[in-house]
Amino acid sequence: MRSSEVIVFIIYLAFMLGIGIRFFFKDKNGGEKTYFLGGRKMGPWVTALSAGASDMSAWVLMGLPTSIYALGIGQVWIAVGLLIGYSLSWIYEAPRLRKFSIVSNDSITVPQYLTNRFMASSKILQILCAVVFLIAYTIYSASSIKACGTLFNTVIGWDPKVAMYVAALIIISYTFLGGFSAVAWTDFFQGMLILGAMLIAPIFALIVIKPTAIAAPPADYWNAFSSWKDIVSGLAWGLGYFGMPHIIIRFMALRSQKELKKSATIGISWTFIILAFAAVIGIVGRTHIGFDENINNNSLVFIEMVRRIFPGLISGVLLSAVLAASMSTADSQLLAASSAFASDVYKPVFRKNKAGDKEMLWAGRFVVLIVAVLALFIASSPNSGSIMGLVTNAWGIFGAAFGPTILLSLFWKRFNFAGAVAGIFSGALVDILWFTYLADTGVYELAPAFAVSLICAVAVTLITKKPSAEVEDLYEKALRYED
Repeated sequence: MRSSEVIVFIIYLAFMLGIGIRFFFKDKNGGEKTYFLGGRKMGPWVTALSAGASDMSAWVLMGLPTSIYALGIGQVWIAVGLLIGYSLSWIYEAPRLRKFSIVSNDSITVPQYLTNRFMASSKILQILCAVVFLIAYTIYSASSIKACGTLFNTVIGWDPKVAMYVAALIIISYTFLGGFSAVAWTDFFQGMLILGAMLIAPIFALIVIKPTAIAAPPADYWNAFSSWKDIVSGLAWGLGYFGMPHIIIRFMALRSQKELKKSATIGISWTFIILAFAAVIGIVGRTHIGFDENINNNSLVFIEMVRRIFPGLISGVLLSAVLAASMSTADSQLLAASSAFASDVYKPVFRKNKAGDKEMLWAGRFVVLIVAVLALFIASSPNSGSIMGLVTNAWGIFGAAFGPTILLSLFWKRFNFAGAVAGIFSGALVDILWFTYLADTGVYELAPAFAVSLICAVAVTLITKKPSAEVEDLYEKALRYED
C-alpha cells in the first residue's frame, strides 16, 4: 500500500462530496425539474463531458482494455461500434430529442417523454419503463460499485466488500444531496480526469516498460477479422446509445438548440480518444507486461500498468480515474432510476399527481437509496460475474428496449402508443431470453433483441389505429420548434 495513493483518493472523494453539498444548498428551493434535469441549464462542455463520462464507466479503463489484453484485437470492434453509435446519436437523435421533449409537455424523463409524445392517458408505458429501468440500472450500478471494490482491494488492501460500501456511500451522498446538477458537474471533472489518465498511462508505458519474451502474444491475437461473431457483436454495442436513458437525458438537459453542434463535437472527440486509448492500453499491457491470469480475472491491466510506472502520488491521481469512471456512471444511473420511479410511477400512479415538489424530491432520494442497496448486494455476490459482464447485460437491455422506440418516436409520424409499448416490452424480453438460453451462440444479445424490438414496434403500429390529429400536430410542432 502506498500512503500517497490513499491520500489522493481521500482528497478526490472529498472533492466529489463537496460538489454534492454545494448544489444541495444552491438548488434547495428548486423543484422536480431542477433535481432531475438541472432546469435545462447545462452548457455544451458540461453536457458533452457529462454524457461521455456517464457512459464510460470503469469498464472502459478496466473491462474493455482487459478484454483486448486477453482475447486480442478482435475485441476492438466493441470500440468501433460504440464510436459509430455515439456519433450518430449526437448528430441525428440529440437535436430532435431535445425539441420533442420540450414540446411534449416539457418532459423531464424518458418514460414521461414517451407517454407525453403520444398524449396517452394510460400509465402502462411509464410503469413498463420504470420496471426496465430499475432492473437494468441495478445491474449497471453493481458493475461500477464492483470496480471500486477491486480498485481499493488492489491498491490499498481493503476487503472488497468494505471498499464497495465506502464508494457507494460517497456516490449516494452527492447524488442524494445535489441531484442532476451535482451529477453533471462531478461527471464533467471526472471526464477530464479519465481523459488525462488514458492519454498518459499507455504513452509512458511504451517509453518505460520494455517488452519481454514471455509477453509475445499468439499469432491470432493480431487478427481483427478472425470471427464474424466478434464483428457483429462489437458493432451491435453502438445500437445501445440510441436508448441509453442516462446518456440521452443529457440531450434533453442542454441549455439551447444552438449549442448542440458544439456539444456534439466535444462529446464525439472525447469518446474517440477514450476508446482509441482503451484499445492501446490493452495492447500495450499484453505486449509489455505479458499475460497474467490474475490481471485477466480481475480486469487489472490499467491498474497494473500505472502502478509499475509511476510513483505513489502520480499513480494515485491516475488511479483516481478508475474511481471517476465508476462514480460518474453510477451516479447517473441512480438518478435516472430515481427519476423514472418518482416521476413516472410514484407521482401519477400512487399519488394521482397530488405530490408536491418537496415530496417528489424525497421520493426520488429514497429510490436512490433502494437501488444503491440492491446494487451493493449484487456487486458483493461471488457469482455476480465480471465488471464487463455486468455492463454487457445492462447495456443490452437498455439498447434493445428503448433504442428502436426512441428513434421511431422522433422520425416516424405514424408511430403510435401501442407500437411503443410493444417495442419496449419485446426488446427487453428477447434480450433477457437470448442471454439466458442462447448466449453460447457467441452473438451479443443486443443485436437480435434490437431487431425484434424494431420489427414488433413497426408491426403493431401498422395493425393498430393511427395517432390522433393532435398527436400528429405535436410531431409537426416539434419539428418546427426553435428556442
